[in-house]
Amino acid sequence: MRFVYLAALLGASGCLCLLDARWRLFFWRAPVRAAVVTVVVTVFLLLWDAAGIAAGIFLRGHSPLTTGVQLAPQLALEEPVFLAFLVYLVAILLFGVRRMLDARRSPGERGR
Repeated sequence: MRFVYLAALLGASGCLCLLDARWRLFFWRAPVRAAVVTVVVTVFLLLWDAAGIAAGIFLRGHSPLTTGVQLAPQLALEEPVFLAFLVYLVAILLFGVRRMLDARRSPGERGR
């Protein structure tokens, strides 16, 4: 049971990839730009986590569902995976909503 959380994150990320591939929303639309955005925002969020850890705000909880692997003090292996998943999820949501709103416009408005 030690890898349940990591497996869930990776499985959910795989589902996002399927949505992305089907609708060409983020990585399948502009792969280099999407990779740069994902890495930059994930690194920013990791730095934010590091600041919170250094201030004693963020602490690693213990759970039988996590791997127990620490990348740094109070920073579990699952954290960067979760943050990358979060970035990908937000991008899929933003571009998906944008596509739906564009589809609702009348054909004459799309050219503006």
